[in-house]
Amino acid sequence: MSELSLHAGAAGAALPARSYHLAHEPHPPNGTSLGFWLYLMSDCLIFAALFATYGVLGRNYAAGPTGAELFDLKLVAINTAFLLFSSITFGFAMLRKQLGDVKGTLLWLGVTGLLGLCFLGLELYEFHHLIDQGAGPQRSAFLSAFFALVGTQGLHVAFGLVWLVVLMVQIGQRGLIHENQRRLMCLSMFWHFLDVVWIGVFTFVYLMGVL
Repeated sequence: MSELSLHAGAAGAALPARSYHLAHEPHPPNGTSLGFWLYLMSDCLIFAALFATYGVLGRNYAAGPTGAELFDLKLVAINTAFLLFSSITFGFAMLRKQLGDVKGTLLWLGVTGLLGLCFLGLELYEFHHLIDQGAGPQRSAFLSAFFALVGTQGLHVAFGLVWLVVLMVQIGQRGLIHENQRRLMCLSMFWHFLDVVWIGVFTFVYLMGVL
């Protein structure tokens, strides 16, 4: 009995250890899209908090200038047009992507980037003009909430432009491969999301601010 156990143990020790691994790593087919939607939902919470803060503090002028005295609606309307048209040109880029047209996709992405730069430049000009007038973020609670909300949206546009340039380089090097198409889709959702947020800013901050 003991000899049988001894032989069995020796045979088991002589066998090599087996390693098991999966042929393919488990990756959900729509995992990236789901993760990016979750990110956008978290961004919605950030902007919801900023809008709520502005709603509470938007009339606390501390004897300083009001929105009606500071806001230039013509300038803001031009800036809004830049962002809205950039969303349209991004749609044209997505159409060219569907056709497999690399040059057309890059062309419309470039136009989108230029319109985004124009939007960002006008926003920086507005901030500089307000600060020169003594209406910086430290002047009143209204201006603190204004700079926080509008500045956060502008910062998102700046990050979107960096992402756009990097993606254009990747498309130029590797074409419209599956990975680049997925990245384009995520950037498209991000860009249109910023467009929707700006419409809220234009309505809630600027239009209501001059009434």
